[in-house]
Amino acid sequence: MRRLGYTALAIGAFGTGLALAGVATWQLWVFALAPDLSFLASVSRGLQRGQLHPRAVPVYNAVHRLWVPLAFGSVLAALIMLGLVPRAAAIAWLAGACAWIAHIGGDRALGFGLRGPQGFQRAG
Repeated sequence: MRRLGYTALAIGAFGTGLALAGVATWQLWVFALAPDLSFLASVSRGLQRGQLHPRAVPVYNAVHRLWVPLAFGSVLAALIMLGLVPRAAAIAWLAGACAWIAHIGGDRALGFGLRGPQGFQRAG
């Protein structure tokens, strides 16, 4: 049931991002893919299958927590309402935040969660 909820989150967030972006913006696609760039810090010999290098775990976990893009999007929304950021520019960044949320939701829907200190998937 939890995975179904994450699937709905991923689809809804990406759909919202597409609607906000209108025409495909680079923020939408970069934020949809960028969280997995943390794997580049994991390239190393001697790791077991499915293990991230321990040096990559803090970055991986940081970019795979839902509160990070939610906070990012909330700050952008506040800046728009205060008139401190041009609406059109901020909406493109909000589309990116939605794509980031969709990425995390998709990962969780597929069973990928946060990592423990040794780089393996955390249980539960």
